[in-house]
Amino acid sequence: MPALADRRGEIRRLLAGRLAAEFEIFNPDTVERCVADVQACMTHLGLEATPALVERMAREHLVGMVKSEPPSGRAGGPDP
Repeated sequence: MPALADRRGEIRRLLAGRLAAEFEIFNPDTVERCVADVQACMTHLGLEATPALVERMAREHLVGMVKSEPPSGRAGGPDP
């Protein structure tokens, strides 16, 4: 079973690196945690946590986090 855990960790690091480059607004540790959480949640629910699905779902979570920030907190938003 350690080989499977090593493989998941490797996939998680690769996906987190790719998403961290896309979502520079977040700390890379936050992005890696998001990917790990998605991967764990999918596994817990009995879904096949393929790299493509984990990446897509983690991206949706990160987009949601960006969009949930009030406009005044976004870069280039209106000044108070």
